[in-house]
Order: sequence, then structure tokens, then C-alpha cells
Amino acid sequence: MKISSILKSKTVTLSFEVFPPKKADGFEAVEQAARSIAALRPDFMSVTYGAGGTTDRYTLALAETLQSEAGVTVLPHLTCVSSSRAYVEDMLKRYEKAGICNIMALRGDIPEGGRTAEDFRYACDLIRFVRERSDLCIGGACYPEGHVESASKAEDIRHLKEKVEAGCDFLTTQMFFDNTILFNFLYRAREAGIMVPVVAGIMPVTTAAQLRRSVSLSGTQVPERFRAIVDHYGSDPAAMKQAGIIYACEQIIDLIASGITHIHVYSMNKPDVAFGIQRLLEKLL
Repeated sequence: MKISSILKSKTVTLSFEVFPPKKADGFEAVEQAARSIAALRPDFMSVTYGAGGTTDRYTLALAETLQSEAGVTVLPHLTCVSSSRAYVEDMLKRYEKAGICNIMALRGDIPEGGRTAEDFRYACDLIRFVRERSDLCIGGACYPEGHVESASKAEDIRHLKEKVEAGCDFLTTQMFFDNTILFNFLYRAREAGIMVPVVAGIMPVTTAAQLRRSVSLSGTQVPERFRAIVDHYGSDPAAMKQAGIIYACEQIIDLIASGITHIHVYSMNKPDVAFGIQRLLEKLL
């Protein structure tokens, strides 16, 4: 099923993201974790894609398993910064042959050394390429705090509108820990005429190290309230996990009450975290 149809037909949706292994010997463990998350019956699951296509076969294999055997709508990612047109066209054919009708079109991270392919510079180039060649439902990324490479938030919104005009059907946000940031972003986006559905990306932080790593990679702002939680519970793994799940659920409850009803959880391949989120929200979904 196309995710655009799911977002239109359901008032509230909950989805999860998983990532494939980089090597074959890690596939079984990842598949088992993903199946456990799929057993929670999310509205869809996304499967990430390694830089430069390093996990392409595992992304496809995991997506196929989740869709054909676990019965979950899937959203495999596809990055383009290191890809040729021929390679992307081949990947599209492989996805369509597998009966997959959704794709998350991303630029991807610049590889070490700055080496990139010449066919695609930005995500909007990939989105336009996919739209011209297929009937896939296309998702794109957005950044409530602005992309780290954008000179300003206004410039970031202009680039985001280019993605939508290129053929993007819906957007999923980068993680954020302060809902006010998302509300402000949505106001700017709607004012700019960006009217496609926006799915809120939520990261349950379950260890202090995870927070430090996430912030260093994305530059995401962390509210003092959440910093205090991490400072207080960070040395107790069980307590920190519970506190992180509760904080994420509080974010989600506030979002749903405020009309932001499509939620995507970055589960980090942790079934217990996904279960904890769903259990606390089961009466709201």
C-alpha cells in the first residue's frame, strides 16, 4: 500500500524505522529484531540505506522480508550522492520487482574524502528522477531546525519546497526533542506553500551516549528539561531507558493533541523500545 494513502486514510499513524547490517553475518540478528518490531503491527516500517549503497542488498532483503512475510508496508531508503543514474534505475527496478511501492529519496551523507558521483547533487534531483520513471510513492526528509548545510532557515525552506515540487508525496522530519521547534517549522513550511503530509520523527534516547552521538551528528537542540533527565538517570541503564521512552511518549502525546498525528519512531532496531512506545500509546492510536 502507498504510504500517501495510509496517511490520508488514518487519523493517527505510528511507524518505526530499522536499519540493515553492513555485513552478511549480522543479517539474522537484525532480521529477528525487525520481525519483532513488525509484530507490533505498525502502519509502516522504513529501512535505511548505507552511504554509497553499502547496504543496498540488505536494505532490499530486509524490506522484502518485512513486506512479504511479516505483512507490513515498507519504505526502503535510497540515497543518491554516490550513485549513477544507471545504478538508481536498477535499484528502482529491483524495488518494483519486489512489489514495493514506496521509497524514501535522500541525498545521503557525503563520503569520507568528499568523493561524490556527478549525476545527482541534491535529493530533489533524485526525487525528480524517480517521479519521471515510476509510480512509486516518494518520501523526503525535512529538518525542523534547518539542514546543517543551509545558510539560513529560509534557505532550507526554499530547498524543501523544491523537493515537493519535484514530486515528493510526504515528508519525514529529522529527530527533535522540543515540540515547539516542530510547530515553528510547520508554520514556516505551510506559509511557503508546502502542503504535503509531514510525519514527525521521534528518537527515544535510552542512553546518555546515544544522546551525545545524536546531537554531535545532527546538531539537534536539547531542552534543559531533557538534559536534566539524562544527567539524573544516565548512569542507570534501566532507569535511563524507561525515562527515554516516557519522554518520547510525552512528546508524541503532545504532538497528537496538537494535531500532528503521524509519528515515525527511530527505533534503532530495539524491539523493547518500540514495544514500550506502543504500550504507552495504545489507547491513543
